[in-house]
This record gives sequence, C-alpha cells and structure tokens, in this order.
Amino acid sequence: MESSKYSRIHRLLKVLALVQSGRATSPAELAKECGVTQRSIFRDITELEGAGFRIAYNKEEKRYSIDGDAFLPPVQLTSDEALAIAVLCEQVARQDRIPFTSPAWKGVSKIFAAMPESLRNEVAAIAEGVFIRTAQAIEPDGFGSVYERIGQAIAARRSLDCKYDSLNPETTDCEEFAFDPYALLFSVRAWYVVGFHHGRGEIRTLKLNRFTKIGIAERCFEIPEDFHLDGHLGNAWRMMRGDTDYDVEIRFDPKFAETIADTTWHRTQEIEELEDGSAMFRCTVSGLDEIVWWVLSMGPHCEVISPPELRDRVVEAVARMGERYAGRSGV
Repeated sequence: MESSKYSRIHRLLKVLALVQSGRATSPAELAKECGVTQRSIFRDITELEGAGFRIAYNKEEKRYSIDGDAFLPPVQLTSDEALAIAVLCEQVARQDRIPFTSPAWKGVSKIFAAMPESLRNEVAAIAEGVFIRTAQAIEPDGFGSVYERIGQAIAARRSLDCKYDSLNPETTDCEEFAFDPYALLFSVRAWYVVGFHHGRGEIRTLKLNRFTKIGIAERCFEIPEDFHLDGHLGNAWRMMRGDTDYDVEIRFDPKFAETIADTTWHRTQEIEELEDGSAMFRCTVSGLDEIVWWVLSMGPHCEVISPPELRDRVVEAVARMGERYAGRSGV
C-alpha cells in the first residue's frame, strides 16, 4: 500500500500491527509494506519506543518483536466506537487540548494496533475529516507536578500541605494550610481541585496553576460518603456555587432566540418561544457571579427580567464599561 494513503500516525499503527502479527518484522519488510525507506522505519520504531511500546530487535534474525505482556487482549470495537475514540484521542488528547490527557493517545494507539486492518483503515479514513476545536486551555507548563501530586494524594487519601495565590487581598502566599483533595475537575479552560480547606473550614475549589507550594503529608483523610461532585456544584452556572438560589428570567431578541434555544446552557433551563420571535430563558442558578458575565457576553441582544439583583449587577457593569470608554476617540 502506498505511503501517500497514510498519515504519520496511521503508518505507526501499521508498523505496530505488522510487528505484532509477525508477518513482516524485519526493517526491509516493514519498509516495503509501508512504502517508505528503512531510515523512516528506524525513526518510527524510535518514536514508538518513546511512546512506551516495548519493541525488541533480534540481531541474529534481524527481526523486531513486541513483548506480548505489554498488550491488552483484543478489544471488540464497532467502527462507530473506534471512530469516537480515535477522534477524541487524536484531536483532544494527542494535541493536549485538555492538559495531561496526552497519555490517552498513547494508550489508544496500542488498542488500534490489535484491531483488524480493514477496521483500522476505515476509521483512519473517516477520522482524517473530523476535527474538534475546544476553548484554549491554560498551558500545562509549570503545574504538571501539582496535577501529579494531587492525583497521588486522592488515590492514597493523603492530605496536602499547601500555599496558594488566591488573588484575594485579604490572604497572602505566606499562609500555609492543609487541604484534603476530593476530586480533580477540568472546566472549560483550566484544571481545579475540589476538597476540604482546613484553613477556611469548608469545601473549596482551587485552581491548579495558582498553587505556590504543595506537598503530600503523612496525614490521612476520608472523603465524606455524602460528597458527590455534581451535588456539591448544585445549580452553579458553571463551577462556582453561591450561597443563594435565584430564579432567573432573561429575554432574548429574535436575532439570538434560535441560537439560545439550540444550546443547553444550564441543567435547569427552560426556554419559551414568544409570538414576536423572541425567547424567554429561565433557569435556577446558585449565585450570580458567573451568570452575570454570560449575560454581558450577549451584549444588547438580551434583557434580564429577574431577579432584580442580577439586573442591577448587569446595569452597574454596563455603566462602568461606558465610563471606561467615555471620552475616547470614536466614542
């Protein structure tokens, strides 16, 4: 098969499949099967070894082999299942759109290597035309060790000794506190940890890239039996749950009504289509800090009907924006 039909990843998968099958395991045979030079095969083998595949070379027989213990038993996947896994791992994990998920791509490569060639080729052909674009996440450089230590602490049920830049003027980086991590949470652009903050005496959600010190302590803890992340977040607009629930009503003009109705913005939402083509959006939200920014992002295409607290905060924010731009050229 000509190499032009394979992208880099597809050729790597074919090399794995050939070595595992034992049909073509010498550099010359692999090069012929993949339609490339032996130099390219050497580079492929090096890359596969770097990804964690245990590939051995027998100098006497001049053949490659793979340690069978490194592979899972064959997995029976349908083309739809394989395509979904391939797209998620290629478009999200491999490109690290969600930081720290890249090992998923290495893992699924091993699964694909054991799949029938016809299915692999079918999935590869479709996957080349499927793309995923997510919100740009915070670069993982600088807090990879934080993510790793928190994961280890959750697994071992060990407390953490921490310092944290809360961006709150009432606190400083000098304050060290104990923190019991319950769950790691990725939300839109960043990783967070949810757990019990001994310094505050309550469950808090902390952003991973703001830790200035973190260490696993000898102290053990137990996650409360009644703790569940969904229950903890409750009716938060996104992830920051407030102390008060508000029944929200927002009217969207006809230009935005269809866009609003086509999307699930909140788990409690209800949308009523009105006779003039506008739409009434209703939901119950815990706290207003997050939803106020969503309302502002809709610009002049919506109006908060209730609660008055949300309406007042939007009016105040718009007024401050007007003051900031007043007197500028073009205003």
